[in-house]
Amino acid sequence: MKKIGILGSTGSIGTQTLDIVRKEEDLQVVSMAAGSNVELMEKQVREFKPKVAAMWTEEAANDLRTRLADMAVKVVCGMEGLLEVSTVDEMEVLVTGIVGMIGIRPTIAAIEHGKTIALANKETLVTAGHIIMPLAAEKGVSILPVDSEHSAIFQSMNGERKDRVSKILLTASGGPFRGKTRKELEHMTVEDALKHPNWSMGKKVTIDSASLCNKGLEVMEAKWLFDVELDQIQVLIHPQSIIHSAVEYVDGGIMAQLGVPDMKLPIQYALFYPDRRQMDNGRVDFFQLKQLTFEEPDTDTFRGLALAYRAARRGGSLPTVFNAANEKAVALLLQKKIRFLQIPEIIEASMEAHTVVDHPTVEQILEAEAATYEYIKQKFGE
Repeated sequence: MKKIGILGSTGSIGTQTLDIVRKEEDLQVVSMAAGSNVELMEKQVREFKPKVAAMWTEEAANDLRTRLADMAVKVVCGMEGLLEVSTVDEMEVLVTGIVGMIGIRPTIAAIEHGKTIALANKETLVTAGHIIMPLAAEKGVSILPVDSEHSAIFQSMNGERKDRVSKILLTASGGPFRGKTRKELEHMTVEDALKHPNWSMGKKVTIDSASLCNKGLEVMEAKWLFDVELDQIQVLIHPQSIIHSAVEYVDGGIMAQLGVPDMKLPIQYALFYPDRRQMDNGRVDFFQLKQLTFEEPDTDTFRGLALAYRAARRGGSLPTVFNAANEKAVALLLQKKIRFLQIPEIIEASMEAHTVVDHPTVEQILEAEAATYEYIKQKFGE
């Protein structure tokens, strides 16, 4: 029986992880954390019976505690609650499906306790990769990527020498706005941005896909995960989302991982690595598909990707500013307080206003995040 914990159990990654647990009899959830969805969390706790359950606010935790008074489950809250969920003694694998830099401290705590990390929280490596990766190496902890693209890269490197990697080919669907001009984007609504053509994801990641900011975050994550230079990471727009990413080697050979667009595949692969389990998630029919196409990303129209490369090249605390500004901008868009094209404007202004800290500590990372939020509030009145 493999025992797992889940950060973000009521979100997209968390609920799909639980679908896999329902199917596989040798998985057991021993801890779980959610944000504010008490009703769904109650159902999950009653079904999976973890030892520890966390909600972000004390109010939500008290509500959950009352609802679960008949059960022997410890209900905790806040950052202390996340840390407890991430370090339960018997837990072997922590699925970090939580969104945002809130995932940094729990991930560090889990690594320090020797837990395998099934990483879906890309912000952790974007902002603190210089802390996380050396710590994982020191503790002998595996970080198994759950992002479809990074899982594909990981699978394409199996059995190969990492020093023979020439290039990482990071694919992107292009999102719902692929091929549109800046003028056309001026009229796009939040609802338009949330209509992803291939993937079923949470609202934040779906908006990020539309702006290509998500691909920028994935570039930064790939740099840390696979220990490559930024110039070795090439983004390809691949509308069919069948090739999830690929790796080119020094001899020109390319290894790629293909499959239908379904997040359960990389989640299950991380949970059972190096084993593969049966999945009833459909199969690629090449006769029906007929062709796979590729395009160069339009970084003039979708400036988020170019800004991400700029932040990654400078390094230090600047990737944190990129991430925090994007998070805030997406939140404002979802509240319909800004237009879609203002997302890169807010990110760029925040980056230019920031004084970079080299090799930031966790405290300095969180300070940069808070300062970015404050700057946006002052500058844009939100």
